[in-house]
Amino acid sequence: MRRHTLTLLLSAICCITLILLALPRESKFGYSYEEGRPWLYPSLIASYDFPIYKSEARLKADRDSATASFQPFFVLTDSMAERQGRHLLADWQAQRFEDVPYGYVAFVGRMMEQIYSCGLLSNADMARMRDSRTGNLRVVSGTSASSLSLTDAFTPLSAYEYIMQADSVHYKRSELARLHLNEYLKPNLAYDSVRTNAALSDVLRNVSTTLGMVQSGQKIVDRGDIVREETLAILDSFKRESELRHDASSNFLFLLLGQVGVVCGVILLMVFYLRLYRRDVQHSPHHVALLFALLTVFPVLTALMVSHEFLNVYLLPYAMAPIFIRVFIDSRTAIMQLLVMTVLSSICLHQPYTFLLTQLVAGLVAVYSLRSLTARSQIFKTALVVTLCSCLFGVFIDLVQGATFQNLDLKLIYYKLVSGVLLLFTYPLMYLIERLFNFTSDVTLIELTNINHPLLSRMSREAQGTFQHSMQVANLASEVAQAIDANGLLVRTGALYHDIGKLQAPAFFTENQAGQNPHDSLTEEKSAAIIISHVTDGLRLAEKHHLPKEIREFILTHHGTSLVRYFYQQAVNRRGENQVDKDKFTYPGRPAHTREQAILTMADAVEAASRSLKEYTEENIRALVHRIIDSQLQAGLFKHCPISFTDIDKAERVFTENLKTVYHTRISYPEPSQADEAPAAAPPRRPGGKGHLFGFRSKKK
Repeated sequence: MRRHTLTLLLSAICCITLILLALPRESKFGYSYEEGRPWLYPSLIASYDFPIYKSEARLKADRDSATASFQPFFVLTDSMAERQGRHLLADWQAQRFEDVPYGYVAFVGRMMEQIYSCGLLSNADMARMRDSRTGNLRVVSGTSASSLSLTDAFTPLSAYEYIMQADSVHYKRSELARLHLNEYLKPNLAYDSVRTNAALSDVLRNVSTTLGMVQSGQKIVDRGDIVREETLAILDSFKRESELRHDASSNFLFLLLGQVGVVCGVILLMVFYLRLYRRDVQHSPHHVALLFALLTVFPVLTALMVSHEFLNVYLLPYAMAPIFIRVFIDSRTAIMQLLVMTVLSSICLHQPYTFLLTQLVAGLVAVYSLRSLTARSQIFKTALVVTLCSCLFGVFIDLVQGATFQNLDLKLIYYKLVSGVLLLFTYPLMYLIERLFNFTSDVTLIELTNINHPLLSRMSREAQGTFQHSMQVANLASEVAQAIDANGLLVRTGALYHDIGKLQAPAFFTENQAGQNPHDSLTEEKSAAIIISHVTDGLRLAEKHHLPKEIREFILTHHGTSLVRYFYQQAVNRRGENQVDKDKFTYPGRPAHTREQAILTMADAVEAASRSLKEYTEENIRALVHRIIDSQLQAGLFKHCPISFTDIDKAERVFTENLKTVYHTRISYPEPSQADEAPAAAPPRRPGGKGHLFGFRSKKK
């Protein structure tokens, strides 16, 4: 008991941990919208005051407009012309220029005074100003500032050309070039980044980032309205303000505490349900593992899709989970699992109620439409019904919220259609779940009932009597299972394989003998050992052929711990009860612990004993059935399984009626007397001839 409780709690803790790790901590707006398309959600009402922010494009345009007339600051060096003129004169006096006339030096000095008075910029500053499309500069000289057109300013290159071409008649270009003018044309305007950035910040600060305000309670957009440019700006502003107000970094602990409380509370609902109503499931580790695995997978996938904004959550086939639980456990647990799973999946969604209703409807339809999975076509039909109901319910939800047929959310219907297609993968995934969690589905049982299965095919060839006995037991057991509302398919499959151990020595079993009995030359203990070994041999064959655990249980329990009474009684009659070891005549199995196993135990004994009746009257058959089952009850073969006396009484009646049908007395057909024998008849006429009806002579009145 403690081990089962510990398994349940560990599974719940793992489920809670994985879901909490996947849940998003940041705020998500939750609405999807595009300019020019209709609003697909209910009417959106502002729950608080918020500003209408300008779009990035509009804000950039306003800022560009404000900065179009902005003048960056440059600091003027007043003494640059005089300094560079003295430098040029000193180099000429030092005869650096090889007999260049003084007139050229004086001319260059006058030109530099003009250039520096206009302003000389570095090539890099000029390029930056042109790239920013600046038309004027703000030149700071001392405590005053004046405006300078960028077209009036010089660069070293333009100043050089200006000097070279200023008076080409009197001053030769070749002589001017010998003065190395580039060395004396230094910028006298230096970019002042401090003043410029401060002034630019003031300008940008004066540009408003908002267009107005939305008051609390004001309708933002109604369902079906086209999202225009103005509405788009309001929606973007509402999204921005919502994410700022719900910033997870400021209340992380409170958000985490809320998520832990919700997830733990919902998971505990499933734990309490199992402990109160399905203790059999709680005591089965593989059932618990499947339940909590499905409770984890879909909420985690939903949280990851929302966190990474990947696709749409309606694409996930949530109805797949209750289908698995319905097939491997029961409908009631499937509905409870569906409720818990959808609540956990909706935690991270902006509109959880619509999602909850939609998935609950889809899951309930899946559970009710799939009573048992015995054919592939059932999955297709279930997927079709679930998809249609989900789409119709989505349309009705839209209509309830004020939509019309013209502005239905067609994209959501498309998502549900894709989800319906993905639901078809339930069938191949079922095989994977069977192997992972050690389950046996009805589809697998149907496959095992195929007589072309290697074990059944071998039995039909090598042990025909045992094969016929198994078939008869399967028919009897399935009839009883239907009468008492047990699993008829499971007990039929178990009945077909319960005696496969007899394949190891078929001739030692009565139903396969035709003539000499090999037991005549053996001791009672040896004969009993051979008979008993068909249980252990059957288990080995079942494991070798990978038969499910449920089928192996039928092999182990169909004799329970009863005696091989025939050989035991022979040994007692021959040597006395005190001289016989009873354990050597006892089957090494265990009593039945399910109703299906109890049914097979009764059917096996009744069918075998019925062959020994000398006269098949209703009284004899009823007395035989009652005696066999009563002896099994007294031996305690059913004390560990949940079968009632009412079920046993129904089983006796079903066995009696079926055996009466099997062993009914046939009537003898009368033989024709010699007087009635007719001479050889002529070949019949063709159909339609006179006095004949389809080739047979008609009687005349």
